[in-house]
Amino acid sequence: MREKENFEKKREKLNELVMEKGNLQIKRFFNLDTKVYEGGALSKKNKELLGLVASLVLRCDGCIEYHLRRCSEEGVTDEEMMEALSIGLVVGGSITIPHLREAVKKWIELEEK
Repeated sequence: MREKENFEKKREKLNELVMEKGNLQIKRFFNLDTKVYEGGALSKKNKELLGLVASLVLRCDGCIEYHLRRCSEEGVTDEEMMEALSIGLVVGGSITIPHLREAVKKWIELEEK
């Protein structure tokens, strides 16, 4: 639980710094990023899986961890997770393998808690 709290506190603090210094465009982008993951025609769960796949393809470890946590909160199953990660691997290619390894490790850790 401590790791989750540390991750969330760090993310929150950094977001606060960005909002303090951010101009209108930055603030609008952050708002859009929040709003796009709300439920709609696609569920929050599906949107988080999409965010995870994009993050894997872009090789953003912080984003991968964030979306893994959100996927866990949204009730993603192991089977759904592995299918989503397989799409990211096919789209991103072998360069994503180190990130895929870390994602699977983090997913297992999240599920054990």
